[in-house]
Amino acid sequence: MSTLILIFASALLIAISATPGAKWLALRLGVIDQPTARKVHLTPVPRLGGIAMYGAVMAALLVFRERFNFNQLVSILLGATWVSLLGVWDDRWGMRPALKFAGQVMAAIILIVAGVQVEFLPSDALNWAVTVIWVVGLTNAINLLDNMDGLSGGITAIAAAFFLLLAVQNGQYLVAGLSAAVLGASVGFLVYNFNPATIFMGDAGSLFLGFMLAALGIKLRFPGNTDAITWMVPVIVLGVPIFDTTLVVFSRLRRGLHPVTAGKDHTSHRLVRMGFTQREAVMLLYLVGGMLGMVAVFVSQADWVEAYLLGGVVFVAALWGIWRLEKVPLDG
Repeated sequence: MSTLILIFASALLIAISATPGAKWLALRLGVIDQPTARKVHLTPVPRLGGIAMYGAVMAALLVFRERFNFNQLVSILLGATWVSLLGVWDDRWGMRPALKFAGQVMAAIILIVAGVQVEFLPSDALNWAVTVIWVVGLTNAINLLDNMDGLSGGITAIAAAFFLLLAVQNGQYLVAGLSAAVLGASVGFLVYNFNPATIFMGDAGSLFLGFMLAALGIKLRFPGNTDAITWMVPVIVLGVPIFDTTLVVFSRLRRGLHPVTAGKDHTSHRLVRMGFTQREAVMLLYLVGGMLGMVAVFVSQADWVEAYLLGGVVFVAALWGIWRLEKVPLDG
């Protein structure tokens, strides 16, 4: 436990210390997020805050690398480094969605080669396919969720906190260490990113965090329960980004738009249209993320009836949420 506290504290302090440097670098290189009609901020904000989070996680974990399965740790950090570099390139020069997608598939393959993959399905091919879908889908879900000050970083911190709790409960020390590092880096970055934000994480941060959370969800194991139940746990913990991505994709397809089209049609934007302030919308989604995390903890220890009853309630609530939010008028 003391090692996990040190990892968390190291990542937290490094993120707090390094983020001003990332801001300086973004200003120096001209990596600035300019306000547009499709964005909620009104003044130019530097990006590249993700570099500070990446550095904080890497430094904290490499110091304590001897405590973990080194081969799998290296594969996770290598894949995370790759997607973070894709994000830096996209932040600075832009990148075609198809090329970015291909790069994310490569990152998922890095995990599979090292044995970090879904294992509960009856064939290797299915496990590999679901692993790629999960990694690419969640990496993009966190990227899409990064649409309001403090939202993506805060939801990541909440999810990482519950992954840390679940990992400690089940003796999953690699997952616990990774979760502690991601939690510390996310909280440290929120010092500068919570509304009103003075720096954004950019794709360098959101793709990195999404990949890390995807890897954590894959690695988490529950020896005291069956895979037929516990597959739901990471899905529920990460319910907010999954819900937001589902809402946005469904809504854009329904309106005849391409799913990767930028727009103010995310969950947070719709909550603001309903009358919440930006801070209130973000805090409400934090609350939902915390509630889902508590449901996931219960599901991890539940029997079949309890687990699927709760899973069904969450699913129905998500369908109702999509229906309700789709009725909210959108800008333009």
